[in-house]
Amino acid sequence: MFNLDEKITFHNKNNDLLAIGEILVDLISTDYNEDSLSNSYQKYFGGSPSNIVMNAKKLGIRSVVASAIGDDGLGNFLLKQLQNAGMNTDCIQTVHEATSMVMLTKSKSTPIPIFYRGADYQLVYTSKLEQYLKDSKVLHFSCWPISKYPVRQTIERAIEIAKENGVLVCFDPNYHKRLWEKGEDGISYVQSIIAKSDILKPSEDDAERLFGSDLPERYIEKFLELGAKLVILTMGKKGALVSNGSSIEKFPSLATDVIDTTGAGDAFWSGFYAGIIKGHTIRESLRMGFATSAYKLQFTGAVIDLPKLEVISSLYRI
Repeated sequence: MFNLDEKITFHNKNNDLLAIGEILVDLISTDYNEDSLSNSYQKYFGGSPSNIVMNAKKLGIRSVVASAIGDDGLGNFLLKQLQNAGMNTDCIQTVHEATSMVMLTKSKSTPIPIFYRGADYQLVYTSKLEQYLKDSKVLHFSCWPISKYPVRQTIERAIEIAKENGVLVCFDPNYHKRLWEKGEDGISYVQSIIAKSDILKPSEDDAERLFGSDLPERYIEKFLELGAKLVILTMGKKGALVSNGSSIEKFPSLATDVIDTTGAGDAFWSGFYAGIIKGHTIRESLRMGFATSAYKLQFTGAVIDLPKLEVISSLYRI
């Protein structure tokens, strides 16, 4: 059981965080519109796992993303963004599919994405990927890579190897029906992955898509019943509920100025990972996650110019 007032002990590894999943282009509207009727969109670096590792590196921890891009202009744009940020690109695979995209209309609530998928789900398991996985402290993935083959097989193998090598397995159960093949029971598959994971961070919207409408406390119970060990249920401006199975605690949001919600959850993951990697307790790391998310919410785009974790912690008095 995870004790919120204790630190997580890691084996000595050369890399802190390995995120496996999508790297893609976010097309975000230049104005606010709740009905996706905007006419002008701007191109941004995107994809939840890649957002997380980019942010985490800026916060001061060693991070690598494993993903697939197309052999096209958008793929080159994403690769250059990683390289310009000083990221390790050893686990980026180039495939003969179009680079994936997501279109988002800027919103002060949860934005509704439109998916255009190609290269992202072509990521295959390789000896190089396994080498980085074994030498990492944390493995992160979301529902994107488990929703289609062949990358689903890559994640399944990665979970097995992570468990064998003392790697913390963290799962973002951001289920979207439109990511799955028609007729496939994606919800049941996502629920089967929960028991294999150490830490989960669903949003309230994610939980509703998986379980239907219910109270936040009941969502927590359902995740725990499926085998989750630590559940962080984020609820936007209402903060979050966190449970290790013995109790449920409320954590307030630290956000005061919301410009764009895109990537807020990714920013939380980044701050939380930086906290536990740097030797803070889980409780302290949760607050660092909320502080990082609050800082990001002041800017447009999922990846912004974050300061070091210590600076953010000071700004939000953690």
